[in-house]
Amino acid sequence: MQLIGMLDSPFVRRTAISLQMLGLPFEHRSLSVFRDYDEFRRINPLVKAPTLICDDGTQLIDSSLIIDYAESTVAANRRLLPVETAPRRDALRWIGLALLAAEKAVQIVYERKRPDNFLYQPWLQRVGEQLRSAGVALEREVGDLPAGWLQGEKPGQADITVAVAWGFIQLVVPEIMVAADYPALTAFSARAEQLPAFQAWPLPSE
Repeated sequence: MQLIGMLDSPFVRRTAISLQMLGLPFEHRSLSVFRDYDEFRRINPLVKAPTLICDDGTQLIDSSLIIDYAESTVAANRRLLPVETAPRRDALRWIGLALLAAEKAVQIVYERKRPDNFLYQPWLQRVGEQLRSAGVALEREVGDLPAGWLQGEKPGQADITVAVAWGFIQLVVPEIMVAADYPALTAFSARAEQLPAFQAWPLPSE
């Protein structure tokens, strides 16, 4: 399998970490949807990161769909999402909060690419509020952890996604979610970043 996309995307990075934690071998091709647009388009005309190219050439897009497929290829006891209904629902709730936060951070980054006189401040304010609301919810959830990880004694998909989203937010919009205001989330993500799979697929420094 080949994973196409850059690790400065939280969606690419969560996919790479998940594939490694599932024990699935893959080749990573670090292509930018901006700088490497033409090369990326030759692979996938949609120019969507992440793109997963399966061994038979089938292409999958969207990190959640790629991860869902990857989970279907391994035994139930190796999966990163719980199988039981209630724990799975909780994991999906945490993942949803983290993905929303990452998506709102991406929206802010893209809006800021406009010339200053074309920035739509009401939109930036609204998206910033959504981002901070997700952060408050995640801070509360992580702060209530008795021990271990969100999904129990071992890190799972919710833990991966929350930590990856936080790292990305701190890379691109740290002034909107100031780390000091989210001590539990900061500590949780720092612990996740020490895991071998996170170390193998580090967040770029810029």
